[in-house]
Amino acid sequence: MIEQPNLSYINTLSGGDEAFKAKMITIIKNEFPIEKEIYYKNIEAENFKESAENVHKIKHKISILGLEKSYKVADDFENNLKEGSIIGKEEFDAILQLITDFLKTL
Repeated sequence: MIEQPNLSYINTLSGGDEAFKAKMITIIKNEFPIEKEIYYKNIEAENFKESAENVHKIKHKISILGLEKSYKVADDFENNLKEGSIIGKEEFDAILQLITDFLKTL
């Protein structure tokens, strides 16, 4: 079963402060599509070092959205990119789609 993004961490962080929670969600919704787009441009251009940096940034969003297994996948993929390998790309791209779909529901 594929894990689903959730707001558990954000809810814990906000401690019931709805304004803070809304702000966190807004930041993620604004930053994630941009980070994703930059990642795709770099991966397409085979700029693996830059792609690894993009994945590193996106990992924070993966973590905040409670995706523990996906975080490990992203971490492995980041390390592969640093070695010039795209092993793990399909899995990582699937995680990006999962997050994209989830953010549309917020």
